[in-house]
Amino acid sequence: MSWPARQRLLELVAGLVPPAAADCVRVGVDGVDGAGKTCFADELAAVLRHQGRPVIRVRLDDFHHVREIRYRRGRASATGFWLDSYDYPRLWAEVLAPLGPGGSRRYRPAGHDLATDQVLAPPLADAPAGAVLVLDGIFLHRDELAGAWDLSVFLQVGFGEAARRMAIRDGSDPDPEHPSLARYLHAQRHYLTGCQPSRRADVVVDNTALAAPVLVSLVARRESSAAPR
Repeated sequence: MSWPARQRLLELVAGLVPPAAADCVRVGVDGVDGAGKTCFADELAAVLRHQGRPVIRVRLDDFHHVREIRYRRGRASATGFWLDSYDYPRLWAEVLAPLGPGGSRRYRPAGHDLATDQVLAPPLADAPAGAVLVLDGIFLHRDELAGAWDLSVFLQVGFGEAARRMAIRDGSDPDPEHPSLARYLHAQRHYLTGCQPSRRADVVVDNTALAAPVLVSLVARRESSAAPR
């Protein structure tokens, strides 16, 4: 289905991706669960490819910790979801650093299979010079990822709408306050309050109406300031 308003916004965001010569460019697409990050990132990647730019798609969900680590504080722990879900050091070492300034451009596209809980070590891939990394996931504006993005997008969607979408996608309860969602809701509220991603992002988009997302704010691109961990 073609939605002209959505296509125009995607083209606007694609036009903000910095040019690159030898180094790669890193773009992060952030938002709460159910915000539409993966679809937005896939569509943005398609627009960039149509513009002739080589694109690498990586999902933060392919860099989870194993269950033993993710649930070490208990399966219902919101603190555990916030602190233990993702392997940020490995993400830096195998994706963000090699695809960052002066990087080797040799990256690993995935590190974990969520369904089987297997740690993955696929062969290193070689990114072409000037490639654009488009990476989607939650919590992309947390302190551990400061300086990771040459351009970052935060998709705003209320928890009620996000829960409705997740119920359709995953079969979860559509009530965001349902106890089964407490682990995720509390962690993400902590993130929104503590990290204020809508202030840290370069581009903020209200993605409530999928056919007509709205540009909320746009700030000047900042230079990366953090070294890989």
